Amino acid sequence: MKVQLTRVNQAYHFEATAKSSDVKVHIDGPENIGGEGKGVRPMELVLIALGSCSVFDLGEILKKQRQEITDIQVEVEGKRREEIPQFFTNIHIVFHLTGKNIDEERARKAAQLAVKKYCSVHDMLAAGGVEITYEVNFTEA
Repeated sequence: MKVQLTRVNQAYHFEATAKSSDVKVHIDGPENIGGEGKGVRPMELVLIALGSCSVFDLGEILKKQRQEITDIQVEVEGKRREEIPQFFTNIHIVFHLTGKNIDEERARKAAQLAVKKYCSVHDMLAAGGVEITYEVNFTEA
């Protein structure tokens, strides 16, 4: 796995490209060092990675369970320590599932498997001492 970051301007706007595709992600630094709000910040990318890793696995498990899910939304919020380096200490994931006749118990078990067993981003962060919690909310379609 390999990525490349290319500087876009003389501030801190970069364009990242994964070598496995031509998809580009814009990254920018905070305003206090010259960032211009033209991309996501690096620590936001960590939350995005955790949320996407978890929801991809959750979606696959729900599909195998033959759950009638019409929409999945994910919110990920991280708390960082005040001292430098300001790494995450706690992260909370909220899955919002919309569907018909969702078996909530099975869906919660699917979320547990997705987050705690199959998501490699979770395992990497948890190994570093980050406390990761999650919840599942349901809406009838």
